[in-house]
Amino acid sequence: MKIAIGGDHAGFPMKAPVVELLERMGHEVTDFGTHSLEPVDFPDIAQTVCDEIRSGRAERGVLVCGTGVGAAIAGNKIPGIRAAVCHDTYSAHQGVEHDDVNLLCMGAQIIGINVAEEILSAFVAAKFSTDPDFRRRVQKLSDLERKAAREFSD
Repeated sequence: MKIAIGGDHAGFPMKAPVVELLERMGHEVTDFGTHSLEPVDFPDIAQTVCDEIRSGRAERGVLVCGTGVGAAIAGNKIPGIRAAVCHDTYSAHQGVEHDDVNLLCMGAQIIGINVAEEILSAFVAAKFSTDPDFRRRVQKLSDLERKAAREFSD
């Protein structure tokens, strides 16, 4: 799987080990920074990672910041992105299976690398369900995006 990854300065210490884990699992990973502890604005990194997903150059994305919350908020502002903060394996796989999550957000200040490895394994192994109920619900999410975009532009 092609995976885009990024993180801010708070997520930087965990990002390199996450890249290594994903590559060891056999995935093609593109790292969009940050590449130091120098403060950066997480919405900028989130935009870049989400652009990769939306363009099809990446199938999924991973953002690592302090808590994962800001990254998820940023990701969910972008049409076509379904971001979730996951600090457990159940949410990581069920988010993909039921909600077609395509952006995993984790908090480096919340979990350690061993838990992150289990979460990443669950996230990349999961597939969006073919159950018509889940498909209908995710379609309604897309409808909400379009409706909000129309209302905003009016």
